[in-house]
Amino acid sequence: MSNPVGSAITIAWLSLSLGLSACSGLVQPPDPPSHVNSLGMRFVRIPAGEFLMGSDESPDRLARDFPAYEPQRLLQLSDEQPVHRVRISQPFWLGQHEVTVGQFRAFLQASGHRPESVADGSGGYGYNPDYDPASTLRGDAFEGRDPRYSWDQPGFAQTDQSPVLNVSWNDAVALARWLSLKENRVYRLPTEAEWEYACRAGSRTRYHQGDDPQSLAQVANLFDAAALPYWPRWQAYALAGSDGHAFSAPVGSLAPNAFGLHDMLGNAWEWVADWHDEAYYASSPSSDPTGPEDGEVKVRRGGSWHSWALYARCSFRNWNTPQTRYTLVGMRLLLEAEDDSGRH
Repeated sequence: MSNPVGSAITIAWLSLSLGLSACSGLVQPPDPPSHVNSLGMRFVRIPAGEFLMGSDESPDRLARDFPAYEPQRLLQLSDEQPVHRVRISQPFWLGQHEVTVGQFRAFLQASGHRPESVADGSGGYGYNPDYDPASTLRGDAFEGRDPRYSWDQPGFAQTDQSPVLNVSWNDAVALARWLSLKENRVYRLPTEAEWEYACRAGSRTRYHQGDDPQSLAQVANLFDAAALPYWPRWQAYALAGSDGHAFSAPVGSLAPNAFGLHDMLGNAWEWVADWHDEAYYASSPSSDPTGPEDGEVKVRRGGSWHSWALYARCSFRNWNTPQTRYTLVGMRLLLEAEDDSGRH
């Protein structure tokens, strides 16, 4: 694993912001500068800086820490390479939490937007205890598409503080555009580079808190002992510990990363702005990359409450069509800073 890196700006910000607990001796997350918008979304200011994007771990190295995974799974990660240095030239504000059910509902009521899971009549995906994955061609873990499932009906109980799910990339862009017009600010989805930079928060390990998958229970709501009773067939991939949530968790339930961001790993996959291209990293601009000009599928990042630990690494890339809606996929918005000082 490469050594941790960061620009002087990022390192200085972290050094000034991080405090040490007198009682435990553990590094505590900062109390970051924040901004709350008209829907009650709290945004954390992320400083400009540099980082190494991607992963150069070999399948053999991954196999040592993920012994239950079939070798083919460890060979399907080439789009995380090559590792390349990326400069984020401007600070930005990123949602401290994933967009919640309550916030999305308020957007729908105020804007009149109809989510794609409702507008096209085909619905989304959801959890059904009587559904058998073997009954479908793909063997999908969840039932759908079905009109019974949508952003407010994922098949299990959610509250207004839960991450909204079953939202498409197009739904996420509609929310960002509406907020931009309402507040006369620029809201958008983060680029893939901005997302990974914010997720790593100065780290260079698999996860923002380290390399050990078993250390994730305190920071990420993933497939673990809490969820295992519902899907015993995947016991080999479940984390040994428990985060206390079999399904989605209220946002902010687990510890944040060093930037003060919660649930960057786990809880809900998060749409980002970029089209996906397996070979893009080889030619990516070194400053503020925005991804390919076009494509067929959009990238989503971070893993979900049902994801296995291999797929919740900071570098892992997944993708779907912009129309996809799924019971594991949500969003987090970015608010552009109005000047270099972060004033707004």
